[in-house]
Amino acid sequence: MAEELKLFRTWSSRYSLRIVQALKIKGLEYDTVLEDLSNKSDSLLKYNPIHKKVPILVHNGKPICESLVILEYIDETWKQNPLLPQDPYEKAMARFWAKFGEEKVLVSIWSAFTSQGKEQEEALATTANNLKFIEEQLKGKKFFGGEIIGYLDLAFGWMANLVSIFEEISNLKLVDAELFPLLSTWMDNFSNDPVIKELWPPRDRMVEKFKAMREPYLNKVIV
Repeated sequence: MAEELKLFRTWSSRYSLRIVQALKIKGLEYDTVLEDLSNKSDSLLKYNPIHKKVPILVHNGKPICESLVILEYIDETWKQNPLLPQDPYEKAMARFWAKFGEEKVLVSIWSAFTSQGKEQEEALATTANNLKFIEEQLKGKKFFGGEIIGYLDLAFGWMANLVSIFEEISNLKLVDAELFPLLSTWMDNFSNDPVIKELWPPRDRMVEKFKAMREPYLNKVIV
């Protein structure tokens, strides 16, 4: 009996893209359900009633939610082309840095992108401090996972796409190649990897989307 594998996502979701990339690396076939989050389908609400968000991976009728959880599920279910390290300590560290990326790096970059004045200066300083830690993780490596793309590369993969988009829109330098040469090289390597390159969403649509998302932050009135 053939396995049923279905991915609920949107065209632009950075979290969904992690799953698209992982499934491609694993060589898995699946059906895509593109969602409109302003008009969520009954299936999305059925499969993820708690967060009501994408991505959702449905495997033989069973839903798995949250992108980092889905990555681990994929890696444990399909053993080819492993994503996570086999060593328990290295695996724990990969999870730690993935969480750091979610809770610290993404938050500070988004804050710098959507703020102005002193608030933006503080966010840029926080971003630079966070990126120092990430730079350290790439010493002597092409990818976070070594010579091949792994779990942590997929966790940080949004940077290889969104940082340059945010920089184009805001005229900020979020990742300075002189200050963070290893991270900058990694972003190029990941972005242009033959497996990854073809999966990026259309850049012009992404620029348009994030310009629109940024505008309300810049126009908010402080009372």
